[in-house]
Amino acid sequence: MEYVYAALILNESGEEINEDNLTNVLDAAGVDVEESRVKALVAALEDVDIDDAVSEAAAVPAGGAAAGGAAGAEEAADDDGDDEAEEAEETSDVPDTTDDDDEDDEADGEGLGELFG
Repeated sequence: MEYVYAALILNESGEEINEDNLTNVLDAAGVDVEESRVKALVAALEDVDIDDAVSEAAAVPAGGAAAGGAAGAEEAADDDGDDEAEEAEETSDVPDTTDDDDEDDEADGEGLGELFG
């Protein structure tokens, strides 16, 4: 994680995210820098707008999206009538993904665990 944090620090300070700058931030933080991880992160972030990525991630509530949607559907049912309530219930159904295989979890973030420890 410290590699990602270093990249975020560089982005926030307006510095270029390159191998030298990333290594300097990590060294200053007392991290034992692995050159291969630095190179991989710089390559992965090459075409990424970090500000957009952070704002998109901040816009998605962590774990509360399904519950919030269901509560909104119940309020709609109380206020607007049966036809609209049925429609809201249909749109608020979120499939249960808690029984996914470990293979699916690995495919979602292929190699990222190895990259960042």
